[in-house]
Amino acid sequence: MTATDAAPDLLLVTGPSGAGRTTALRALEDSGWEVIDNLPMSLLDRLLSTTQAEPQPLALCFDVRNRDFTVDGLLARLAALRADPDIAARMLYLDCSADKLIARFSETRRRHPMAPSEDAETGVRRELDLISDLKPQADIAIDTTKMTVHDLKAEVTRLFGRDADLSVSVQSFSYKRGLPRGLDIVFDLRFLANPHWVPELRAHTGLHPDVAAHVTGDPRFAEFYDRMTGLILSTLPAYRDEGRAHLTIGLGCTGGKHRSVAVTELLAATLAEAGWRVSSRHRELDRRDARGDGEAGRPDSRAGGGKTF
Repeated sequence: MTATDAAPDLLLVTGPSGAGRTTALRALEDSGWEVIDNLPMSLLDRLLSTTQAEPQPLALCFDVRNRDFTVDGLLARLAALRADPDIAARMLYLDCSADKLIARFSETRRRHPMAPSEDAETGVRRELDLISDLKPQADIAIDTTKMTVHDLKAEVTRLFGRDADLSVSVQSFSYKRGLPRGLDIVFDLRFLANPHWVPELRAHTGLHPDVAAHVTGDPRFAEFYDRMTGLILSTLPAYRDEGRAHLTIGLGCTGGKHRSVAVTELLAATLAEAGWRVSSRHRELDRRDARGDGEAGRPDSRAGGGKTF
């Protein structure tokens, strides 16, 4: 096996404090990398000796916060890893100008790790002097001086992304129980015709075709759905280009059983047909299944957890 033929990826991430290491690590994690921050260098060999059934690409951050960090030690480990034919090792260096680093620490009022009781400028210049030999040895260097957080996430995803597609989750819920946590976009469907008031539909959920037909048959539905899907489809590329890895859309109705469920399924199918990676789940149906009072045996029943398109 060679480093270019199925060897597992190992990325060593370093650079001065305030240059964007945390942002880069989050972007790597969103792109499918296993990420470990602030790992003591003495534990590296033990970590690499562990075996995984399905190895993930691994990103490790080493910097002045590490208790046993030294520039010579990191460069020696990097040289040994590059010489190992069973590992595809690279180093990413996050760079930034001294003036910008000082400004960032001043804006956030954080203490610099190399000058905890002194001013930020002292710490910045002390660290840059210490790690000056690292940048020339890096396989990839990203200068974040003029970058926003979004710019850096997009650049890291472009360079190292394994699965850069935006993942969309569509969730139904009941307003009686409040909005689920973590929603990015919310639509209120309580204006649509409610199947609850139709005796033959009341016991079913929005997964039943007759319930879905009742909801979509509302004269107000077609225009609303066209406008909603048009808005979502027009903005999803922008969220992806911004570097977002996940986006959650919530659809709510009174009980979270009929209207929101039916439209959630329809919207998830529409987004999937447009080429987006999307999953659906129904909070209130999941709760009923967990309690054991779901519609077992009904044609519209299903286990909680939704589905992926």
